[in-house]
Amino acid sequence: MFFNNKELKMLDKAASEFSKKQLAPERELHDKYPFGPFYHDVIEKAFELDFFHVTLPEELNGMGQGMSALSVVLYNICQEDSSLGGVIFTNAAAQQILLEAGENERLKELTQSRSVRGYLMAFPAFNDPSEISHCATVRMERASCRLSGMVEYVVLGGLARYALIPGKMEGEPGYSFYLVKTGEPSVKISEPVLSLGLHACPSVDMTLNHTPAVRIGKSGNGGHYFLKMADRFHVAAAAMSAGIIQGAFKEAFSYCKGRFQGGHAIINWSEVKMMLANVAIQVENAEMILESACRSVDDNEPKLGVRARSAALHVQELACEAATDGIQLLGGVGYMKDFGQEKRYRDAKQVQALLGLAPLKRIHCLERMIYTANGY
Repeated sequence: MFFNNKELKMLDKAASEFSKKQLAPERELHDKYPFGPFYHDVIEKAFELDFFHVTLPEELNGMGQGMSALSVVLYNICQEDSSLGGVIFTNAAAQQILLEAGENERLKELTQSRSVRGYLMAFPAFNDPSEISHCATVRMERASCRLSGMVEYVVLGGLARYALIPGKMEGEPGYSFYLVKTGEPSVKISEPVLSLGLHACPSVDMTLNHTPAVRIGKSGNGGHYFLKMADRFHVAAAAMSAGIIQGAFKEAFSYCKGRFQGGHAIINWSEVKMMLANVAIQVENAEMILESACRSVDDNEPKLGVRARSAALHVQELACEAATDGIQLLGGVGYMKDFGQEKRYRDAKQVQALLGLAPLKRIHCLERMIYTANGY
């Protein structure tokens, strides 16, 4: 890994060993979800290793580590299976929104659970609520909030006990976030939605019918909380993509060393060497970019939002290129599910959509540059 901190090295080793022992052997089986069994036991083990507690302050039952620590975990996990990375990312992003909203006491209560289901928080992690029209509608009834409508693609909606849902109240500028119990009778949860990648990071559509909810933070401030979270968590998304690049390189390198044709290992072919070199360079570039972005976020630098978004956009593109080359280096078997490359290709594309549509994220990045340049 690319960090020299002693604690991060220990976390790096733990995440790496976990990924190799728990994720790699059953990657193909896990990817069959929702048409196959869900890997509850693996998520429980990740929970026991505190991979879900990395960024939370110690007083909120967390490890009190920064974005560098979360990136170390996601980088290692996504080398083998990005689905679990998506689960960890979604839960941490939802928790960060509560932190940005000053809901520390509520978050402390939610994170006391010793079970994964009680600890996890569902969240539409692939949407920027300001870009979509299908937020829930909110009505006040005797000083309590009630949510109605369909909210599409809520990640972990079928697993978590609570969901963090964006909602709009008539006449209110902007939107707010609301905490909803997924087990309420007025909540209808669809079957898992089959996605391009991250199959074992399950998402559902949730239909709310006058569902009681608790508003998070100030009314109409949801956009502000999401923006503050996204400024930081684009780095976590970049770490997932960097892990995919490293995983693609390792598998391609190993395969090319062991694959012989005409009595010679194909790794000695000049064309193969060139493609491997390209992916190796992408690994190094992704790690350097990620290390710099992590430092910006952990040090609370003024341009952390711009750097985090720029890092994510660039590393995500590199991941798509590396996954494509990874398939080609394996030849025909690269397209088969027996190997990890075709999954990495799908996952790389799916990770690009975290926190909103890629083209709009580019525009938002420019807006953040202008915002920062003007001294705001």
